[in-house]
This record gives sequence, C-alpha cells and structure tokens, in this order.
Amino acid sequence: MWDFNVATIINLMRKTYPFLVFRFVVYTVITLIAMLLTGGGAGIGWLGGLVFGEPAAGVFYGGFLGVGAASYFLYMIREYVLYQVKAGHIALLVKFMHGEPVPEGKGMVSYASTQVKEHFKESNVLFAVDQLIKGVLKVISGLFNSMARMIPIPGLANVISVINKIVSMSLTYVDEIILAYYMKNGSTNIWSDSAKGLVLYAQNYRTMLKNAFWVSLLVWGLTILVFLLVLIPFAAVTAAIPSLAGFWTFAIAALLAWGIKSAVIDPIAMTALMQVYFKAIEGQQPEVEWENKLMQLSDKFRALKEKGKSLSLNTFNTVATAARGAF
Repeated sequence: MWDFNVATIINLMRKTYPFLVFRFVVYTVITLIAMLLTGGGAGIGWLGGLVFGEPAAGVFYGGFLGVGAASYFLYMIREYVLYQVKAGHIALLVKFMHGEPVPEGKGMVSYASTQVKEHFKESNVLFAVDQLIKGVLKVISGLFNSMARMIPIPGLANVISVINKIVSMSLTYVDEIILAYYMKNGSTNIWSDSAKGLVLYAQNYRTMLKNAFWVSLLVWGLTILVFLLVLIPFAAVTAAIPSLAGFWTFAIAALLAWGIKSAVIDPIAMTALMQVYFKAIEGQQPEVEWENKLMQLSDKFRALKEKGKSLSLNTFNTVATAARGAF
C-alpha cells in the first residue's frame, strides 16, 4: 500500500517533541489571533447593527471583515512560519533520520533555529526558493495528469481528476521535502540543490504519487475528525448567543481545526513523505531527460537553474579573488 513506516514516524515525533510543543504554541497563538480578529469583527459589527436596528446583519458584515483581516494576518506571517517553524522542524528531522546528534529538551528549539540560519542566512531567500519549488511541483503534477488523461480507458479521466485533487493538497509537504534534500546534502547552493531535488522527485513520481495519495487521505481524515470534535463544544457555546450561531460556529471551529492540523498533523504527513523520498532517491542521480523536460516546461525551474549558476559563479570569483590576494 504505502512505503512509509508508521512506527518510525511516531518515533521521530517522539524524539522531536520539544519542537512539536514549540510548533503547537506558535500555531495556537496564530490561531487565537486569527480568531480574535474574526470574533472582534463580528462583535464590532453587532454593536454597529444595534445602532441601526440590524444586529444580525451587523454580525455578518463585521465577521466577514474580520475573516478578511485574519486572512491578511496569516498571509503576512507566512514567511516567518516557514523560516522559524517548518524549516526548523525539517532540520531536526533530517538530523535524526541520519543518526546525527541533536541537543535534547529546550535546547532543541534554539539548535533548530541555528541550523536554519546556517542554511538560510535570510528568510526571504528561503521563501523565494520555496515559491519557485511550488511552481515547479505544479508543472510536474500537471504533466502527469495530462499523460494519464491520454490513456484510452473509459471513466479514467474522472478518477484521475479526483486523485489529482487529493494529491495537489499534499504538494505543500513536497516543497518541504525538497528543502530537506538541500539540508541533508550540506550544500551552499540552495538553488542548484533544489533543482536537483525536483528532478529526483519527478523521476520517482509514481512512488511519490502513491504515497502522497495515502498521506492526503490520512491528513484530511484526521482534520475532519478534529473539526468535528472542536465543533461540538463550540456549537454548545454559540447556542447561547443566537447571533453568533450558524455560519460563525463553523468558521471558528474550522479555524481552530486548521491550527491543530498545522501544529500536529502536518508534521506527521511531512515526515512520512520525507521518509519515502529519501528511500526512493537513494543511490540515484538526476536524469538528464527529466532535467531537460522541466527546463522546457517550467520557467520556475529555469529560474532555479539560472540562480544556481549565478551563485556558483559568484562563489568561484570570490575564491579566485581571495587566491590572487594571497599571492
């Protein structure tokens, strides 16, 4: 069925539990702020509605503006979350997967932060690379979807469409896996290593596709379960405030479920696919055929290659200048 080992994943979560706690705290704070923005907007709207004699309408429009403010807040902090939370956890998992020593307890969080800063001097570089990787992954996913639709089997196109939608949800984990590949190599050229990691992903796409499918089902099954568990007490609370019941009960429950998913469920999914990826590419080299294909199809991939060459050239010039100065 799948190629990841559940026991190994649980063990890795256990080993990195101090960072899981940190991750949970960060996402809890983010979720609470987003909930306050949403609820605050609804509350202000309710007060305004009282003045004009339409409290229900005021709650709706105020809450709508609150959701907009919460969405903007989440958009603004995405770079921080990637740099401080996701990349930090990736660094720790890479170390543990390859048997390298890692500090225990509270020191694990600061160690993870140090590792990220060693690999990525600035958060905007990591964010820029991450966006390019996501762009290439969409091209790879679209390529295989197009190939599958060409197979003359009745009804296959509909099945492929459903599968592709599920797998597309898992792409958020794959870009993190490519970053893990770069960290594992200990390279100083993130652009070139990311390009190599993407080629390796493409040439092992069938294996990754199969496992991404199962991981996606697991993630969304657990997320729906969490949502239902959160919804029950929220429904009981909002029942006492009719103007907040209905849509806003679901909205707040969904926001809280998202926070729990991001803090607890996503690391499990990421670790599962990371385990599969490293196993699949072991002993492999990027295939020229796949590299050429991505060069033709993706401007994001071409950007990664160009930035990688530029960085290598700058490094070479710096070393050459230093060597000339020494003599």
